[in-house]
Amino acid sequence: MALVRDPLIVILMGVSGSGKTTIGELLAEKLGWMFYDGDDFHPESNKEKMKRGIPLTDEDRDPWLNILKQLIHDLIEQRKSAVVACSALKQSYRDRLLENSKGVVLVYLKGGYGLIETRLHDRKGHFFNAKLLESQFETLEEPKDVFTIYINHEPDAIVDEIRRKLGL
Repeated sequence: MALVRDPLIVILMGVSGSGKTTIGELLAEKLGWMFYDGDDFHPESNKEKMKRGIPLTDEDRDPWLNILKQLIHDLIEQRKSAVVACSALKQSYRDRLLENSKGVVLVYLKGGYGLIETRLHDRKGHFFNAKLLESQFETLEEPKDVFTIYINHEPDAIVDEIRRKLGL
């Protein structure tokens, strides 16, 4: 008889350029889970602001966080495991996403400014303006009591470390 495990939602968080999408897609593929990129849930107005290099405000992020919170709730209700990429830079954002969400775990993809800046300059076809990286680090409230993974390794090694730490 196969072991049935409760659904698990893994939220990959960190500043833009930390690898949330790359790692999230790879992790979801290896686990056979769905992947949801938080960037896909931003309203067009937020994407336009970021393209122009204008940092988002809490008010800009409010409807986006509501959508992601509902997504997480729906996945848990449907008993589906998934990987969700979401910057979740502030503790209040994380608290909101985790509110009444048993079965959700945060993984912080942590990297230094220089490494992430290089990645952003090399990235093609994304709406995020690399000029916003400084504001991302200023907004970031580093999480405590979450799984922290340093991103200075190859994606496969990072995914293996996440799986090991989460017992997946």
